[in-house]
Order: sequence, then structure tokens, then C-alpha cells
Amino acid sequence: MTPDLHELDAFAAVARHRSFRKAADERGVSASALSHALRGLEERLGVRLLHRTTRSVTPTEAGQRLLARLAPALREVADALADVTALQSEPAGTLRLNVPRPAAQLLLGPMLAGFVAACPRVQIEVVTDDSLADIVGDGFDAGIRFGESLAGDMVAVPIGPPQRFVCTAAPGYLASRGVPQAPRELLRHACIVRRFPSGNRYAWEFQADGNPLEIEVTGPLVFDDDTLMVQAAKDGAGIAYVYEAMVSDDLAAGRLVSILDDWSAAPSRFFLYYSGRRQLPAALRALVDFIRAC
Repeated sequence: MTPDLHELDAFAAVARHRSFRKAADERGVSASALSHALRGLEERLGVRLLHRTTRSVTPTEAGQRLLARLAPALREVADALADVTALQSEPAGTLRLNVPRPAAQLLLGPMLAGFVAACPRVQIEVVTDDSLADIVGDGFDAGIRFGESLAGDMVAVPIGPPQRFVCTAAPGYLASRGVPQAPRELLRHACIVRRFPSGNRYAWEFQADGNPLEIEVTGPLVFDDDTLMVQAAKDGAGIAYVYEAMVSDDLAAGRLVSILDDWSAAPSRFFLYYSGRRQLPAALRALVDFIRAC
């Protein structure tokens, strides 16, 4: 019996995620049901498509070749369905968005209540992810990133105001350790280090006489989460380098103090982005229009 589109799409999801659980969550079925279906597909084709261990799932050579041919075809099917959906008078469907945690907290989150009220038939699934994801390959409709992180074939729409980073610390910390007057003085301080998902550590960015300046700080704490950085700074553990919007209330209340403001780097802006090679679904078009209107 010839495999149907549902089975092939299920195989592509498992091969893409390299996980039955993640693919099952995406499709709203159980991992065991998905595993059973894939075994049936392999039996009908007479070839093993997936290597399975207790810790991983990887495509075999045959599975890799099938996935390479299937992925463009499945995208064509998705685009064809999106063309039909785009004809609806009212946007509907599910939007999967890949968003870094700061952008989700500062920009997207405050917009969502208004959007779902205006488009009640649209469901938005937000995956917070601070790595540079392949939104097309990973099955997302759109993502949010800083402008300099975008590939050239992506359509980018500004979302929210420009975001500025600030150096900040608790008054008690500065009273005991002194206030840095220039970025290089941070090397003598306890700094709260930012770690990327890749494992790399972020060099704090400043500017001097209009020229960029980066300082590779060190300190007793290393985080990949801004909320933890802010809390550690308020607790007096050291100096944090975070989005100004995240600490505006703490700065106004005096729980934190902004330092090195004369050396601040130029603000950067977040963008909602999506593939320019695909038909824009009605639900995504509605979200883009909503963001532009905000």
C-alpha cells in the first residue's frame, strides 16, 4: 500500500525534530502512536528510515534521502493550503513563532491580548528560544530577532521601539566597590556574565567617540536569563548589562543605579521576520498588520 501524505508528514516531523516526543507534541498525538505509525511506514517501504536508541532518533541514509526530497514537496503543499486560507474573510489557523525571551517579555507578550481579541480564530504558539533558529526548517511561520541577525531572504517588520542596554548595579554594591567611570574599569568588578545557547559569552558593547568598544567581562555568576541577571544585580551580586526596559521600574525606585551612560552603545531594534519565498498566510498577514499599527 502506498504511504499517504499524513504518514510522510509524520516522518518528516520526527526526522526534523530528531525526537518522537517533540514531533508528537507538535502534531497533538502520543509519541507511542507516532512510533507505531513510522514502523508501519518502514515495513511498507521495506527500508529502515530512522535509527532509534533510548537517547536519540536520527535518519538513516535512506531516511535522509527521503527527507531531502520530501521537505520541499511538503512546503509546497503547505503553501498551497496557505493560498486557500488567505482567501478567507476572517484570519484563522495556528501561527508558530520563534521568539527570544526578552522580546517575548518586552514586546510580543503585551501585544497578544489585543491581537487575539481582534482575531479570535487565530491561535498563536510562542516558542521562546534565544538561539538563532532556522524558522523555515524548524516549522515556524515567523520569528523575532535583532535586525543584524536576519538572513537576506527574510522579510523583516520592526516590532516595538528601539531597545537600549544599560549597565546597572545596586547602590550597596557601588558604595562598597566604587562606581566605574569607563568601560575598562569593569574588568576590576564582579560582572554578571551573559551566556548564549551556543556556550559563547557575550562581550558587553559600548561606544567611545562614536566607535564600537567591546569588553569581555568576568564575574562569579553566568546566566542565560535576563530575569536572573536583574535579580542578582538587585541582590548586590555585581553589575548587570541588561535591556533598559527590564529595569526601568527598579531604576525609578532606586533599587538599581544606571552607570556608564555616556558610553552606551546605540539602541538596536527587534524585527518580526518570515520567509519572503512563501505565500503569506492570512493569520500571519493579520499579525503583521497588527504590529505595524501598534
